[in-house]
Amino acid sequence: MTGDLASLSHAPTRPGSASAEAPAIEAIDLVRIYHTHVGVIRRRPLDVEAVRGVTFDVRPGELFGLLGPNGAGKTTTIKMLITLLLPTSGSARVMGFDVVRETTEVRRRIGYVFGGDRGLYDRVSGLDNLRYFAELYGVDPRQRDRRIAALLELVGLTGREKEKVEGYSRGMRQRLHIARGLLHDPEVIFMDEPSIGLDPIGARELRQTVRSLVDAGKTVLLTTHYMFEADALCDRIAVINDGHIVASGTGSDLKSAVLNRTIVEIETFGVAPEAIDRLRRDPEVIAVNTEERDQSQILLIQSERGPEITQRLLGSLGDTRVGKVVAREPTLEDAYVHLIASTSSTDGADRAAALG
Repeated sequence: MTGDLASLSHAPTRPGSASAEAPAIEAIDLVRIYHTHVGVIRRRPLDVEAVRGVTFDVRPGELFGLLGPNGAGKTTTIKMLITLLLPTSGSARVMGFDVVRETTEVRRRIGYVFGGDRGLYDRVSGLDNLRYFAELYGVDPRQRDRRIAALLELVGLTGREKEKVEGYSRGMRQRLHIARGLLHDPEVIFMDEPSIGLDPIGARELRQTVRSLVDAGKTVLLTTHYMFEADALCDRIAVINDGHIVASGTGSDLKSAVLNRTIVEIETFGVAPEAIDRLRRDPEVIAVNTEERDQSQILLIQSERGPEITQRLLGSLGDTRVGKVVAREPTLEDAYVHLIASTSSTDGADRAAALG
């Protein structure tokens, strides 16, 4: 599935673009305000600050993760970086080119891959889709067929390219999206939740493809809701919440926020709010988070005590019906939940609702 990676490596950096030392992507105090309206009977204007001073950089050849809940500002940030939205204030550069003043130069150097089924023509073949988009992207006709063949090999679709896209699985569609985003040999690739909706096999194949892009010298900015995926793939990660970057670093750096803690995961059925309050008042409990899963509620309890605290926690639940109980070391997902819970503002839900 790795294909001919040598043929896919980008050309040397062009004059005027980023040097080996300069960031491939650089965002400095980015702000984006949406002007919208609220109310049903009496409409009134509302300014929603979707991105509030976002600053980060991505190094050449790095796989960088941007994580955050829905409505946190991830997609708005990416849209500014790929020149689809103008920043209200602040600045950003991609491969040394300003996203506002040098839009054409930025677009020549970037590819964009998004999750879902949009952006492909179902009633024609995968090959015809790629030929059509290659023409739109201005790919040299003399190199088009060789380039498409290399990309099909890279994403594991060789032998299936003449089938209509309407017969492709979700995973095959996502891999075709990646091939489309690479047709013009971009140096920087933005991937917005590319593995959403994939089955485990499709998601694993997609992760292998993403890693092979970085091995071929590409720079990748990835958004995902799957923490294990970010931990396995990303060299560095930034967490965005309520429009702010609230933490950044390697996966290990982020997990250090919950280092030396035990996570007790308790499956409950119909747990009462009073029982959760008792857990939160326990002097040896640092945090309690809840997740709804079908008919059960999962309690994620952080403590600096070891697994021996489990029996005491179960006692605090009283006569609550309990299912599976696990005491384990913290993961990146635990660190993420801790960061989001500790940095969420009171207007976060209103912002998410206003942004849709």
